[in-house]
Amino acid sequence: MKRALGYFAVGMAGAMVALGVNERFLKRETVAAPSEAAAEPAPVRYVSLPATGSAPVVAVDFTDAAERTVNAVVHVTTQTTVNVRDPFADFFWGYRAPSQQRQQQGAGSGVIISPDGYIITNNHVVEGADKIMVHLNDRRNFEARIVGRDPSTDLAVLKVEATDLATLEYGNSDEVRVGEWVLAVGNPMNLTSTVTAGIVSAKARNINILQYNPERDIFPIESFIQTDAAVNPGNSGGALVNAKGELVGINSAIASTTGSYTGYSFAIPVNIVKKVTSDLVEYGSVQRAYLGVSIRDMDQALAQELQLDRPRGVFVNGLTDGGAAQDAGLEKGDVIVRVGNIAVNNVPQLQEQVGKFKPGDRVPVTILRDGRESVVELTLRGREGATTAAVRGRNDRMEALGAEFRAATDEELRSLKLKSGVKVTAVNGGKFRASGIREGFIITRIDQSVIAAPADVEKALNGKRGGVLVEGVYPNGMKAYYGLGL
Repeated sequence: MKRALGYFAVGMAGAMVALGVNERFLKRETVAAPSEAAAEPAPVRYVSLPATGSAPVVAVDFTDAAERTVNAVVHVTTQTTVNVRDPFADFFWGYRAPSQQRQQQGAGSGVIISPDGYIITNNHVVEGADKIMVHLNDRRNFEARIVGRDPSTDLAVLKVEATDLATLEYGNSDEVRVGEWVLAVGNPMNLTSTVTAGIVSAKARNINILQYNPERDIFPIESFIQTDAAVNPGNSGGALVNAKGELVGINSAIASTTGSYTGYSFAIPVNIVKKVTSDLVEYGSVQRAYLGVSIRDMDQALAQELQLDRPRGVFVNGLTDGGAAQDAGLEKGDVIVRVGNIAVNNVPQLQEQVGKFKPGDRVPVTILRDGRESVVELTLRGREGATTAAVRGRNDRMEALGAEFRAATDEELRSLKLKSGVKVTAVNGGKFRASGIREGFIITRIDQSVIAAPADVEKALNGKRGGVLVEGVYPNGMKAYYGLGL
């Protein structure tokens, strides 16, 4: 009997051990089986979702913005006459054979800003063009004329004779934020009305694409909005819009080793666009204001030297005699930290903010001096010290010349030993381009009439028929004579 009870006890113990092993190992394996795990929610989240999985997905809908934009963005095509030399002709004839003229085609985009046909595009899209055509999204075509160009910001304004055109509303580029979604709309690779999306990657970006050239009155202002929206050749002059469909920039350039989009594109901020466009339409030229300072970016070493807690603002390296900054009491060594209520932390940001004003505007500027902040009121001045707008007159004969003029500066006259002259600041086609006159040429006489001011050009041409002789000198000292057909 005792033996039987012992066998029973051993059996029960074995059964308990077997049950324990099953509970501990086999059940755990069952829980981990794929068929069971599929029923449980995975511990992952979309990056656009809040922590609670119950909230709906928040997405940016660009359809309304795209529909409003495509009809206000146009395709711009250009035809330019270029002089091409044939080295084989030189060799065959044994002397320098005359160059041949050929037609060169170009293309870009533009943005309609008024129902009566004013259009913004890039200067590099239309520079030197003899003929400009604008193609609307509804397949209508118009020939356009250049109202004005500004190489310093790479902007130009065109005009077509039309009414009731679709337009884009201006946004505020100061309010654009890094990470904000935007659309790029244009005509890349001749693919009309193309829309791409991306985010704002950076602001106030200087890429040194606009070259400083005082002889051509080019004083670059680069403070680009950088985006990763796909932009390719043909997008230049097109729209960068926010999710509301407001214009926040004009697409202008890409960073690329191939010539095609590789991830970064750059747009001119709309607040600069508004200022330049308004000036070109109202005055015929950009009313550019200057602080009258030489400046540089702050760095850690300079901040420590000035006993600042961190690098901030823009360092004033020097002052222009009689400039706005000197008159307002700024000193070398001051640090500009704000223009109006906008903080500036690098040179492009400062140039962008000052570029929104014209000569004569009073602007509060916040500076740091000896560790203390103070606000100084500056009355901005033009390049020649003027505080009023310089209005350029227009008439049909002057428009036909296809050129823009300004009086030569005292410095330019001294360097060339001239008593007077008028500088050709831009050649947009027309009779000047046909005769071979290039930008930078200083006109001294027209048919023996002395030229000292732009009005003298118009006066010398009044009543003339057939042709006139234009004489002058280029900045390198080369004298030239041109026959100008009228």
